[in-house]
Amino acid sequence: MLSDLKAQVCEANRQLEPSGLVKLTWGNVSGIDRASGLWCIKPSGVDYGALTPDDMVVLDLEGDVVEGKLRPSSDTKTHLVLYREFPEIGGITHTHSAHATMFAQAGREIPCFGTTHADHFHGTVPIVRALTPEEVEAGYEHFTGVAIVERLRELKLSPIEMPGVLQLHHAPFTFGKNAMDSLKNSIALEMCAQMALGSLALNPALGSIPSHILEKHHSRKHGPAAYYGQK
Repeated sequence: MLSDLKAQVCEANRQLEPSGLVKLTWGNVSGIDRASGLWCIKPSGVDYGALTPDDMVVLDLEGDVVEGKLRPSSDTKTHLVLYREFPEIGGITHTHSAHATMFAQAGREIPCFGTTHADHFHGTVPIVRALTPEEVEAGYEHFTGVAIVERLRELKLSPIEMPGVLQLHHAPFTFGKNAMDSLKNSIALEMCAQMALGSLALNPALGSIPSHILEKHHSRKHGPAAYYGQK
């Protein structure tokens, strides 16, 4: 079942460690087949190097396991909420990459200081609010997804123009058109966070990139007027 999807999601998870985004098993990638309404995710706590496509856990959009012998990632319910609420999302990556997680733990958004950031994220990468004690008790992972959806809608941002958020006290989540695309956005987010920290260290009074440069760089890669890369 869904052999191509499982292979891609497996490969994206296997790339987490060599990309430098994770230590131990601090991360997961999922991907969805919109035609069937089925999606798959890394099994919980399994070393990346040991993963095979058959280890991927296939679920439906009710959260029921359709295929797989292992227990799915502990973040499964967060991914499920995002797939339900945003049909444009085809893949999700969650890591605890060092620099992006620093911003998340500090409760600081990542401002867009330069064109590298603008190429990938349409402005400031937002912070998602902390969960309430009641939400943590009722369903921590579920309400993590709810809070992410709430924040993006509050800012009137789609997960395509803003393919990454920072969960306060937690870590980043990124989205993409498929599993590998969400992984690339996670790599980009970590690099932007690292560059932002260095830029602020060099110039604590630094302001955001001028809006006309931000818009130019973002539109070169995204939307109907994009002309970066090959057709």
